[in-house]
Amino acid sequence: MTGSKVLLTEEEITGLLEAHPGWQRDGEVLRRSYEFSDFRAAFAFMTHVALIAERLFHHPEWSNVYNRVELAITSHDVGGLTSRDRRFVEKVDAIG
Repeated sequence: MTGSKVLLTEEEITGLLEAHPGWQRDGEVLRRSYEFSDFRAAFAFMTHVALIAERLFHHPEWSNVYNRVELAITSHDVGGLTSRDRRFVEKVDAIG
C-alpha cells in the first residue's frame, strides 16, 4: 500500500467528510453510527465490514447493540488519518 502511512491533509479529510456525510470526525478518528431494522440486518452489515477490514488489513473499533452498529477508524500506527482510512470509509459506504 504505497503512501498508506502518510497522514491525510486537512483538505483531504474535509473532502472525505463532504463525500461521505454520514461520517464524523472526532479528533484523529472517523466515526459513524448505523441503525438497522433488526439484529440480523446489523449482523449482516458487520459481516460485510469484517470482510472489507480483512481485505484492507485495516480493522475498525466497533460495537453492536441489537440493531445499532458503531464504527470508528484511524491509523493508530501513525497517529492519524491516512489513505487506509479513506479506502475503508469508501468501501463501507459502498455496501449500501
